[in-house]
Amino acid sequence: MKKNALLIIDPQNSFCNKGDANVNNRGSLYVEGAEKDMTRLATWILNNKSEIDFIGVTLDSHQPNDIAHPNFWQDKNGNFPAPFTVISSKDVEAGIWTARFDPKRCLNYLKALEAQGEFPHVIWPVHCVIGSEGAAIYQPLMNAIEEWTVNGKFFQVVAKGTFPFSEHFGAFQAQIPDSKRPETQLNQGLIKTLETYQNVYLSGEAKSHCVANSLKQVINEAPGLAEKFIILEDTMSNVVGFETIADPIYNQAKQMGIKFTNTIDAIL
Repeated sequence: MKKNALLIIDPQNSFCNKGDANVNNRGSLYVEGAEKDMTRLATWILNNKSEIDFIGVTLDSHQPNDIAHPNFWQDKNGNFPAPFTVISSKDVEAGIWTARFDPKRCLNYLKALEAQGEFPHVIWPVHCVIGSEGAAIYQPLMNAIEEWTVNGKFFQVVAKGTFPFSEHFGAFQAQIPDSKRPETQLNQGLIKTLETYQNVYLSGEAKSHCVANSLKQVINEAPGLAEKFIILEDTMSNVVGFETIADPIYNQAKQMGIKFTNTIDAIL
């Protein structure tokens, strides 16, 4: 069995680059501290490049019209919601907000999301639009990945979020999978790839959302793989205002014996 895999969740400019958010959605959903997380991760990759056998990178990949973007919704006056507005199924049924595209599907989605009882439907700033600068891998990390590949290694990219009618926080499936859209369903290929490694180091952004959901999904769908996970805690940060939302997921992981460490102690 191959030894060390690294799974990096959404290390993209929209989250990690504190630049001008008006420039091609760079930094539009900046996660406080993310650039420092990625610097630590890049250093760790370079310090351990001969011992890392596989790097997988998920990329949040959205249409401009996405169920979690402001222009997907409008009020009775045609105004779009402000970023970080929470929209509930009751809001929609009361006519406070209306989906501009396939409203019946969107109402059913909100109800299904609420039934999960974990994450409310939040409207985010437009981020990680496919082909935009915001969707690109944060350059200092990309430099480290490229250097890691020099000796003949290849990194794998996994796009997520391309289906505009569902959030897709986790690496392995959409928040509400659609039976007619394979890209929303459980990514068995990624699971099988990671299962061939002894250790799977988990990193990326944001700790409160996409990293946490990736961990939750692997716990629920591939518990044997979850036992191989090692969380690099100093390579991830929370979205401000959501610092504790994923605590139950991380607490469950700790109770299962999943390892938590950092880039200083994780010497391969």
